Amino acid sequence: MSEDEAVLVIVDAANVVGSVPDGWWRDRRGAAVRLRDSLVPYAAAGLPGLPGPVEIVLVVEGAARGVDPVAGVRVSSAPGSGDDLIAELSAAAGPDRECVVVTADRGLRQRVEAYGARCVGPRTVRPLPPPSERER
Repeated sequence: MSEDEAVLVIVDAANVVGSVPDGWWRDRRGAAVRLRDSLVPYAAAGLPGLPGPVEIVLVVEGAARGVDPVAGVRVSSAPGSGDDLIAELSAAAGPDRECVVVTADRGLRQRVEAYGARCVGPRTVRPLPPPSERER
């Protein structure tokens, strides 16, 4: 399967990282790197209900810009708003390619759904830690 045939999965790094209060704000770039690395297995395996392989694009912004890509995860640094870049990538996928955006941002969901993208929440790629760890 070519990259253009695989489902395009666009991950809103800021939204996914921000969905778990684990101290990410102390090292935004490090949090984006950890998220990027945790996404690698999904490239081959797919997401729940979406068999792999999939093409994963992690969109970073602000202090997380410049995170390097790794095998299985392309990283796109937004020159401005990450939401704007995610919307552009969703539109560029076109009507013939399935596109899934990972975000809980309601406004962004509306924007990308207008281009035909399907949205799933951050837990799809980042389960919440056990309650004992969330309390720290």
